Amino acid sequence: MEALGRTTWVIAEGWIPPYSHGPEPAMLSHETASLLNTGDRDAHVEITVFYKDREPVGPYRVTVPAHPAPAVQRLHRPRADPVATDYASVIQSDVPIVVQHTRLDSRQSENALLSTIAFPG
Repeated sequence: MEALGRTTWVIAEGWIPPYSHGPEPAMLSHETASLLNTGDRDAHVEITVFYKDREPVGPYRVTVPAHPAPAVQRLHRPRADPVATDYASVIQSDVPIVVQHTRLDSRQSENALLSTIAFPG
C-alpha cells in the first residue's frame, strides 16, 4: 500500500484537564496522539512538546511499524507532564504517517471527547 500522510504534523493546542470523574484508568482525563503508518517502512517518529513558560521537551522517540497490517500507535501523554497547562506538539517522521489528536475531558460525569486530525506541515 502507498504511504499515506505527511512527515511533519503540528498539534497547536494541548491541555490536560487537572482532574477526572469516574473510574481510572478508563475515565482518566488525558490526551492521545494516534499515529497511522500505511507504508512499507517503519516510521521513526520524534515528538517535541512546546510550553509558553519553559523550554521545549523531547524529542520523545517512537517507532510505528510498517505495513502489511496498518499500525496505529496511540501515545498517551506521560503522567509526569503538567496538567492544566497549555502546550503544543510537533511530530516529525522519516516516512509519511497520519496523526489524529484526541482529548478525553472527564472533569464532570457528562464527559467530553474531542478528536481532530493534526495539521500536516
